[in-house]
Parts: sequence; structure tokens; C-alpha cells
Amino acid sequence: MTLREACRYGADRLRDAGVPEAELDAWYLLEWASGLGRSHYLAYPEEELGKEAESRFLEALERRERRIPLQHITGEQEFMGLSFLVSDQVLIPRQDTEILVEQALKYLKPGMRFLDLCTGSGCILLSLLHFCPGAEGTGADLSLTALEVAERNRKRLSLPAKLIQSDLFEKIEGSFDLIVSNPPYIRRDEIPGLMEEVRLHEPLMALDGHGDGLYFYRKIAEQSPRYLRAGGLLCLEIGCDQAESVSELLRESGFEEIEIIRDLAGLDRVVRGRLPEDRSQEGA
Repeated sequence: MTLREACRYGADRLRDAGVPEAELDAWYLLEWASGLGRSHYLAYPEEELGKEAESRFLEALERRERRIPLQHITGEQEFMGLSFLVSDQVLIPRQDTEILVEQALKYLKPGMRFLDLCTGSGCILLSLLHFCPGAEGTGADLSLTALEVAERNRKRLSLPAKLIQSDLFEKIEGSFDLIVSNPPYIRRDEIPGLMEEVRLHEPLMALDGHGDGLYFYRKIAEQSPRYLRAGGLLCLEIGCDQAESVSELLRESGFEEIEIIRDLAGLDRVVRGRLPEDRSQEGA
């Protein structure tokens, strides 16, 4: 097959299989299988693909037809302009989560200490460290296999992060200027209706927010004041219909200056709140 034929063939197969954005996914898989960029494709569309690359491409198409996520096939996902390794043990980094990182970076300064709960691939933790050199970052996750992915990303990006296996604050010590988290927030009864790529191939523990989707927000809101310094900031990614509920949880835990930040689509995406400057730290 030529490059042009391969791209068209891949798009047709994925479209017939009901894969969303079939043309785009076919291109990404062709790029991954061949190692050739778009500029090369546009300049030489009639170039032969080559047997080895064709075999990789056809195998990748077959996996994508089974609704295995594109990122699990290529093993990578871009986030904040950085390339992160991913697997079926971590939530695939999403562009929406960049809003959380951008909000945290408005506050984070060199010398500050921050905590990323439910760190998963480490994309939030490592992006903050990359864009704020001199900050001290710790990532915590209950899943040991997720932490192994985060450690691979830490080494790949050569960043000095600390990683801890912990059920939220269970094994966390000391105090922080900033706590960020993208916790599981999907209501349990909504999980069966998620896309196959998410429902069947991403880790359930990274999705399941229990009955009303607020289980982890309650715990984080209740416990984080013991680990935040006076005046410290808590910054949380939320589902688009959870802003008021999460904001109220923060108010009940003593947070002030609570803000709701929307994403590029105009949907509520982040809730952040600050502890009062004069609040005493319990157990920090």
C-alpha cells in the first residue's frame, strides 16, 4: 500500500467499526506505525508504506476496531505540550485537565511544596514541576501499577518528584502550600453508559466516584485542611455538573475565596478554594 492508500483504508475500516473520528485515528496509527510525520505524508503520498510498517499498521487497526484506546496502542499521550507514557493502568490524560494545571500554575511558585492526589500517570504532578522549576512536588495514588507508570514518566522527563502509595492522605506527612487532584468522579450508575474505550479499557478505580460521584471530594475537602498551610490553595477537577456540590463541601470545611473555572467548551471544570490565613493547622 502507498501512504495515501493506507490512510484511506484505515479510515474506512475504523468508520465501518463505528470508531469515532475514524479518519483522524487512522492517520495517527499510520504515523505511529511508519514513523513518518504529516509533512512527509503530504510531500510523498504515493510512497510505499513498507512491509514491516504495514504489518504494524494493520495490527493497530485491528486493536482500534476492538475499541482499544488509541493511546493504549501507541503508548503515549500529549499533555501540556509534554509526552506521557500511558497504559491501561492509568487514566489517559485529557485536554480538559490542562485547565487544572493552568489554574495551579497561577498560584504555584518556586520553593512551594505541593501534593497531587490520585496522581495516576503523573501528568498533573510532572507538568507542574516542569513549568515551575524549584517547586517541590509529591504524587500519591492507591494503585501501585499506576505509580509505576508515573515513575517511568518522572524518569523520562527527568523531574525530581516524590511518589507515594497512599489511600488519599493515609501516608502523607507534612504540610503543603497547594493540593491538586483529579479524583474519580463518575457516578457509579453512569459507568455502564460510558464509551467502550473508557468503560472497558481504563481503570475502574480511576473513574468510580461511588454513588453520587462526590465520595472522594468529601474526603479531600474534609481532610485537606490538616495538610494545607494557612492561606494554602486546594484545586480540584470536577464533572461539569458538580461545581455547586463541590463548592459547598469546601465551604463546610472552612475554605474561602471559592471559585469555579470553566473549560474551553464553557463547562464547569475546576473548583478552587483557599484556607484563611489565620486558620490553625491541625496535625500538619
